[in-house]
Order: sequence, then structure tokens, then C-alpha cells
Amino acid sequence: MKVFISADIEGVTGLTVWEDARANGSLYPELVQQMGKEVAAACRGAKNAGAKEVIVKDSHGSGRNIDQNCLPKYAKLIRGWTGSPLAMVGGLDNTFDALLFIGYHDAAGSPGNPTAHTMNSSKISYLKFNGKLAGEFHIHSYAAAYLGVPTVFISGDEEVCKKAKEISKNIVTVATKKGLGSSTISINPILAEEQIEEKAAAALNRDLEGYTIILPEYFDVELAYKQHFDAYRNSFYPGAQQISANTIKFKSNDYYEVLRFLSFVI
Repeated sequence: MKVFISADIEGVTGLTVWEDARANGSLYPELVQQMGKEVAAACRGAKNAGAKEVIVKDSHGSGRNIDQNCLPKYAKLIRGWTGSPLAMVGGLDNTFDALLFIGYHDAAGSPGNPTAHTMNSSKISYLKFNGKLAGEFHIHSYAAAYLGVPTVFISGDEEVCKKAKEISKNIVTVATKKGLGSSTISINPILAEEQIEEKAAAALNRDLEGYTIILPEYFDVELAYKQHFDAYRNSFYPGAQQISANTIKFKSNDYYEVLRFLSFVI
């Protein structure tokens, strides 16, 4: 079994404000260590389920956060960004048997936690697929589905776990925290690691065909920016249309074209 793990930080237990997620933040060293511990727990779960190869993609900020010494020796780490439209799952291909998400978070425009955002917190007000808010989990679980790779597990805030269930009813989840206004209520870090290891293994031990995500036949993408000039500039992407001062649309029945669009306009 060959397993891919995409890791972010805003959904790890304890992280509450943007300062926590940034390299100059006072609690960043502690929370990036927790990110590594939760990823390591997922790696152990994959190994316990019989995985022969485990690839981790560091998908936060610079893509250079996780200390590789935190990971088991059998895990490989992708640092930095590949530059492909696959973005946070860059390096994934159809040779993988399963995809897991660690430390993920609610979408921009949603209240899942105080750091809820979609791809670029400084630019994007919201992203919608076919009229519904979409976040980083939506974008990248659909990318995996496009490649024929099942998404089997996610850990992160309570809301992203609920929304993952709406996309794939059988996906296994671990809610590390919930948002309450500008605060978070987090489970104990040790408990988070234990649950991630146990439930990641359980997810991979099931029939992987049960996690299949059926992509919509057509994508109507709506992207709202915080600044009007970003909408104007990106409306010149081939096929894009500006529909308001801050908002553009793009339509396609090929999800890879949606990924290509997002890679250039976010």
C-alpha cells in the first residue's frame, strides 16, 4: 500500500490565531512541533495498516515547516512547492492507494475556527463550487478523485470534518478542536495523536473503494477577492468573467482546468 499525507497547520490542536501559524509567532515553534507529531501519528497509522510507502507533503506556508526528524524513518517528506496545479497534494499521482489530510481547517467565509481561510488568507474572501462554499479540503480531495485516489481520513477543526462527511460519507475524521468566536476549544495534544494514529489505521484497513468521491459533471467556480484590483487583473485568465467589483467566475466540465485556473488566480 502506498499512502500520501497532506499536512497543514491551522487545524492542529491548540492553534488559535494567525500569529500561531507564522514563523515569527511566539507559539509557532510549539505548534509546528505539534503539526509534526500529528503527521507522525498518521504515518504510524498508515504503517500499522500495512503501508509500504508513506509520502508526506508539507502544505503550510513555505512548505518547509515539518522537522523531518519528527517523522518515522520510513516516511518521505516533500518540502517546498512543486508548482503544479495540484498545489497542496503536489506529488500525488495515480500510483497511490489512499490520501490522508492532517491539520486541515474550515473554508474562507465559514466560522470553523479563527484561522479559517482558503489558500491565501490575505487575498481570498471566499471560493464557491456550484454555489457552495469550498475550502482546501474540497479542492484537494477532488484533485485526488480526478486522479482516482480515494481520500480516507481527515483531522482538523470540527467544521471541516463535518464538511468532509458531506463529500464522502465514509471518510474517517478526528476533530482536534472547534471554533467559538475568536477562540478555540482543543482536545489534548496527546489524545489527538493517539486518535489520529488509531483512526488513520482503521480508515486504511477498510475497503478503499468505499471512499470514492464522484466529481460533479460541471464546475461553476466563483472566487471573491478582498481587493477589487485582484478581481480585475485575474478576470483576464482565459475563460474567466468578472461578475462584480471583487468577484470572478470560471466554468468547466474538466476539473483539471479548474485546478489550473485556481493555480494562476489565487
